[in-house]
Amino acid sequence: MDIKIEHKSKIRKKHIPYIAGGVFVILILVWAIFGNREQSLRIDPKTVTVSTVEQGTFHDYVRITGQVRPATTIHLSPQEGGRVEEIVIEEGSMVEKGDVIIKLSNSSLTQQILNSEASLLEKENQLQNTMVSMEQDRLDLQQTQLQLDLDLERKKRSFQQNERLFQEKMISREIYLQSKEDYEYTVKRYDLIAERQKQDSISKTIQIKNIKESLESMRKNTQIIRERVDNLEIKSPESGQLGNLDVVLGQNVASGARIGVINDLSDYKIEAAMDEHYIDRVTAGLEGKFERQNQKYGVVLSKVYPDVSNGQFKVDFYFTGERPENIRTGQSYYINLQLGQPIEAIIIPRGSFYQKTGGSWIFVLTPDGSKAYKRNIRISRQNPQYYEVVEELDAGEKVITSSYDNFGDTEALILTH
Repeated sequence: MDIKIEHKSKIRKKHIPYIAGGVFVILILVWAIFGNREQSLRIDPKTVTVSTVEQGTFHDYVRITGQVRPATTIHLSPQEGGRVEEIVIEEGSMVEKGDVIIKLSNSSLTQQILNSEASLLEKENQLQNTMVSMEQDRLDLQQTQLQLDLDLERKKRSFQQNERLFQEKMISREIYLQSKEDYEYTVKRYDLIAERQKQDSISKTIQIKNIKESLESMRKNTQIIRERVDNLEIKSPESGQLGNLDVVLGQNVASGARIGVINDLSDYKIEAAMDEHYIDRVTAGLEGKFERQNQKYGVVLSKVYPDVSNGQFKVDFYFTGERPENIRTGQSYYINLQLGQPIEAIIIPRGSFYQKTGGSWIFVLTPDGSKAYKRNIRISRQNPQYYEVVEELDAGEKVITSSYDNFGDTEALILTH
């Protein structure tokens, strides 16, 4: 009969934590020895640009591209809409103030003038008829007044005679009373006619005044409409050069539409667009320079536009001295705009490395030039030629300023010849 023999494990449970700890320590040592080795990449020195860190003067300026524009531009817009009948002056021509540039037609406006003139004529006829009627009424009232005066005088004389006769008892009381009543009635009638004549005169005066005021208003309205016809001739508001004329024969142009500009060529300005990165540092009064045909010219920033579009904002410059010869609208000038005073600083030439690092680090060569290591740095300002470095670089050191796109996450570069 076979007896089953049980094999006892040599590793007891109480030893497991010590074994696990030992394994962990071994792994740490392996990582320290092998895993902490620098990641390096071999490159040909001819494929990179090596620059020297310098202690020098940093000029705080930015280079921008500007275009020449007339100092004053006046938009050309019709005060009255209409159909383009004739283009008198072509785009690019010089014009004087008041010159007719475009002639329009407007049938609706013509009809308004006819209606207004017809209404004016009707009102004038009405006034004339009223005046004739009033004159006729005045003559009738005068005739009535004359007749009434005569009648009153007769009644008065008859009454006075009858009064004496009645006192002498030569007529009856009834005849006397009748003559008295006739006279008093005629007096009252006379007063009534006089009052009526007065009131009628006042009424007619007010009526004529109203008609005349209405007539004058209609005359002014007709005059305004006639002046609107004059606006169908679009004239130059100032002397200058006609530009951007955007109309064709037969086109219907709305009132107030921009159809062109008048450029005052007595002076020029330069318009430019700047990156919004500089918007807090750019103010009116900053000076700039540009070079043309081996001669330098000065400009001053006169206006900063507040709106930002597509990451840029607009600025205007005016010349501070001479203008370039043969200056023309649309010419491009490359302006160096001074943002601050020159200072002594650690500087390095601009390079493509900045696009990869954002200026937060750079590859610095060892003294023998065989290797280059990553080093964190801090770049403060920049101009078209240099970066101002404020931390972690010393004058005389060598750095790689060309593109880092092919280096990946390499921590060190080995320059092999």
